[in-house]
Amino acid sequence: MFATWFNKQSRLIQILLLLIPVVNWVTEILVRWSAALKTKSLVTIVVAILVTFFGLAFGWIDLVWCLLFKHLVFAKA
Repeated sequence: MFATWFNKQSRLIQILLLLIPVVNWVTEILVRWSAALKTKSLVTIVVAILVTFFGLAFGWIDLVWCLLFKHLVFAKA
């Protein structure tokens, strides 16, 4: 789903999607809920709920994480 699509993108596209604040939040929500629905893990569901309300804070953490590991925290598809 969207998490798989995001992880297949080049690192530049991933960073751009996470760098722009409103786009960052929408990307976070789409990737997180996609990963949560796919894995059905308690951790991914809790993180998806948190990102829905506090997405901008998670976005900056994920920006650094994505630079290092090419996927979001707890959202590796």
